[in-house]
Amino acid sequence: MAATDYEGDVAVITGAAHGIGAAVARKLASLGARVVVADLDVDAGSAVASDVDGIFVETDVRDLDANVALMQRALDAHGRIDLVHLNAGIPSGTGFGAGFDVEIYRRAMAVNLDGVVFGVQAAIDALVAQGSGQIVATASMAGLTPVPFDPVYGANKAAVVSLVRSLGGLYADAGVRVNALCPSFADTDIITDIRQFLVDTRFPILDVDDVIDAFMAIVGGTGTGECWYVVPGRASEPFTFRNVPGPRTA
Repeated sequence: MAATDYEGDVAVITGAAHGIGAAVARKLASLGARVVVADLDVDAGSAVASDVDGIFVETDVRDLDANVALMQRALDAHGRIDLVHLNAGIPSGTGFGAGFDVEIYRRAMAVNLDGVVFGVQAAIDALVAQGSGQIVATASMAGLTPVPFDPVYGANKAAVVSLVRSLGGLYADAGVRVNALCPSFADTDIITDIRQFLVDTRFPILDVDDVIDAFMAIVGGTGTGECWYVVPGRASEPFTFRNVPGPRTA
């Protein structure tokens, strides 16, 4: 995708019925992109697809075959895929000790991590065959810093961050960029359960428009394997990771 011209480009967005995904769909469509909206929420997802003159595909990102079918639907309709935004995500909602719930844990890991792994797997061959394209995964600041109130969410988002950093180098020579969007607490449904806590502690809630601005900076850039933080009051940019210590040779 060119930095300013998205006319005719094809974007596939998971978790696009609400929040960041829906906002990305509308932004890209306003710039001329052809959008494929994917979500489990048929009514809301279909409404977004209608708004952007796009295609809706009911998709459970926890299932590899569903991801493959999603990408194939985009290819059948448009003949190519230029951008895959793997955005579907949920809070974990489980604690440890007496509060640990295996089913809730597995669902959170499946949506937040498997949904990215399976999305990459489903799309990567087509992007490599084109010799171009990009993948943006919605991770979180929770993947860059400890999150004591939801450690499982922090774990799967940290896994997405590490995955993206590795994939960036793996596919750079193939012309495919892979990056991560790492917002703090954005004003979406995902913070419903902790919204009052954030308000009570005066923790600033991020405007969705700021997240979209960062997303557009990522897709309009040239970097790969980057994890862009998005926090209130700061300009978004790739997070700088400290190099790990290497082996000693003497």
